[in-house]
Amino acid sequence: MKIATWNVNGIRARHEQFAAWSALERPDVICLQEIKAKLDQIPQNAVLEGYTCYWHGAGGYSGVALHVRNEFAPAAVISHPDFDHETRIVQAQIEDTVFTSVYVPNGGKDFDAKIAFIHALTAYARGLKERGLKLVLCGDMNIARAEIDVHPKERKPRAIGQLPMERELFEQLLVEGGLVDVGRSLYPEDESYYSWWAPWRNMKERNIGWRLDYVLAAKELASRAVSCPSQREIGTSDHAPVVATFV
Repeated sequence: MKIATWNVNGIRARHEQFAAWSALERPDVICLQEIKAKLDQIPQNAVLEGYTCYWHGAGGYSGVALHVRNEFAPAAVISHPDFDHETRIVQAQIEDTVFTSVYVPNGGKDFDAKIAFIHALTAYARGLKERGLKLVLCGDMNIARAEIDVHPKERKPRAIGQLPMERELFEQLLVEGGLVDVGRSLYPEDESYYSWWAPWRNMKERNIGWRLDYVLAAKELASRAVSCPSQREIGTSDHAPVVATFV
């Protein structure tokens, strides 16, 4: 099983990159964020052949999408949690597993809204666990989980995305949702494992970044993970695809 997440920072700007990458990787489930497009604005080649494609966007801001490979799950049930707003979350239930694409608010304009969203996300993950469902939560969390997840030149203890309060809430999400940070569990000491770079001064090329994009999985699934690279070489978004493979 291969699960991918990518904040494409505008599908209209990167549809050719997305189509080429997805044809090469062929993930079973693809989670996208910041599609920045309404349904009638989605480029045709971004609607992948052999996938059930669900786009959830409102135009020039935010937006998420889910793509489920038909051979993997011909009967995926796609819907939205009741706390969805600003087109930030979509889920697909496949038997006893729920795959979710999420774009957490960055908090720069409305920090309280970010915190409220994370609390709702935690309750959502906890509720699925209590119902006996397994969750794979993928997307742009807009939080660098720990100091190791930020390049030393970018560490700013009072910066939104690195605040102790945000990191505490991230840990609470993992604990209450019974989730494992797949990437960090596989690469516990990798100090160059980032997924977002500021779009200036060649930060991406120099790998001076933050880790904001995650595959979080229920413990029984996470124990089967064998790789979860951040593909910095792919595309021109300020975020990299993160692709988790499970055996």
